[in-house]
Amino acid sequence: MRVSFETPQMLTRLLVSTGKVSEEDLQQAFLQRDSSREGAIDALLLSHKITEDGLAAALSEFLDCPLLKYNEFPEEALEIEELSPKFLKEHYVLPLRFEGNDLVVAMADPLDKYTLDNIRLCTGKGVKVIVSSQADLLRALEDRFGDATMDEIIEDIAEEDLELLGTEEDEDIDHLRDKAFEAPVIRLVNLLISRAVEAGASDIHIEPFEGQLKIRYRADGVLHHVESPPRALESAIVSRVKIMADLNIAERRLPQDGRIGLKVGGKKIDLRVSTVPTMHGESVVMRILDRESMRFDLMTLGFEKDTLDRFQFLIRKPHGIILVTGPTGSGKTTTLFAALDKINSPDKKIITVEDPVEYELPGVNQIEVKSKIGLSFASGLRSIVRQDPDVILIGEIRDLETAEIAVQSALTGHLVFSTVHTNDAPTTITRLLDMGVENYLLASTVEGILAQRLVRRLCPLCKEAYTPKKDELAQIGILNGQDIPSKIYRAGGCDECSNTGFKGRVCVNELLVMDEEMSGLVLEAAAAQRLRQHAKKKGTRTLREDGWMKVVSGLTSISEVLRVTQEELIDE
Repeated sequence: MRVSFETPQMLTRLLVSTGKVSEEDLQQAFLQRDSSREGAIDALLLSHKITEDGLAAALSEFLDCPLLKYNEFPEEALEIEELSPKFLKEHYVLPLRFEGNDLVVAMADPLDKYTLDNIRLCTGKGVKVIVSSQADLLRALEDRFGDATMDEIIEDIAEEDLELLGTEEDEDIDHLRDKAFEAPVIRLVNLLISRAVEAGASDIHIEPFEGQLKIRYRADGVLHHVESPPRALESAIVSRVKIMADLNIAERRLPQDGRIGLKVGGKKIDLRVSTVPTMHGESVVMRILDRESMRFDLMTLGFEKDTLDRFQFLIRKPHGIILVTGPTGSGKTTTLFAALDKINSPDKKIITVEDPVEYELPGVNQIEVKSKIGLSFASGLRSIVRQDPDVILIGEIRDLETAEIAVQSALTGHLVFSTVHTNDAPTTITRLLDMGVENYLLASTVEGILAQRLVRRLCPLCKEAYTPKKDELAQIGILNGQDIPSKIYRAGGCDECSNTGFKGRVCVNELLVMDEEMSGLVLEAAAAQRLRQHAKKKGTRTLREDGWMKVVSGLTSISEVLRVTQEELIDE
């Protein structure tokens, strides 16, 4: 539903005089109004000659009243018994506060006398109006009163619209844009996002398949199916997400990336949006970045005390390279940021080059890679070494050029943090050698390599104690003669953990420290197996061995450790 503005000619003339629309656009809007019985302002919105934000600014100027943006709304809802959430959503009205005997409200259509009279009659108060855009109001109303179910929202979408969206293979772009701006579609997308945030999910997956649309949330590293809308709504939902992320809804053949910032339940949330074309439509993944709940603290990540002590010793070195390795989603960025936060002080200048910048660290200069304009890791690094930094963080070493600049930075007195995608710590050396980095440079600059995985933490309320069987112990590498606890724990299931048996995650680590003997092996270009054997002699625990310690302490289960580690990591 759109707001229908019955607006005097003075407002339409103001739109022309301020350059928000042209005289030609206005005349076409009048013609469209006559043929469709819609107001000229509504016609301008439908034909995309003016944006909702532009209209709100014009109304504010026309009526000489304040203009309020989404991020300026009060976090707490002002609930008024006489004004139902349904009425507020239908007429795009958000009560803000009382001023004496007046109720201050934000409205998308402050010229709607019918709605204003209803508010006065129901509340017995005078009404002061502040202007806001329809989109901002709808988001704010969903934040505060978004209790509708998916079925209720879908019922608000006309059956003929579902049939139209479901049968047209090459939808009209204007039609898709119109559907993406309609209240039910906006509410549906907001519901998908708010449910994911409430469930503690890290990612939202919107996946079109033949005959169905799947919605999945990734929580604690594992994907779960959730209630999904009809397949016919796929295009409208994707278009809505693209509009929120400022992407091109007309481009459906190429991947796109964008960002969305919004409030959910009073919390500021960033969404990193990625779209890719598939056989049956566009697949969308939204990474949820909750800045308020993110805490960068090495003490809480799950390091064993001896590993934490050695890692903290490494990150306080004056120069050298410290690498964190592991697959996507293994917590590398969190660990690196926790390390930076630990050493961040007024006497150090820290600069990062990231792709993209996910979280902001106070006091740290952060640069986002923009490959479209030639700002890559390598080109960014060349510039920042002239910025006189003490510490440099490189989001990822992907190629020889970036690796060489990192090495040169370490040689010239900088402490360099970065990540490499390898399976464990020893194979990171092999990977860098394969890239073309000289072995003598690696031996003299690399100070330590931390391999990392995340395992789900057992729910403390429902975890079950049991005596492990021999085959389970053999799988994880525990042999006869080793100390075996009489009981360990496995997942149960309760309401608190949504019957998964797990709540939260903890890291398992493998820390390789570059000592004199290890440097000698690197100079010899020794195989990863020899590096691993030497590291174990010096006290390094493999990922699986560190995972076993988490099992013994009751933090996780054997099945979780087996899920994220590889058997060869414990070879002698």
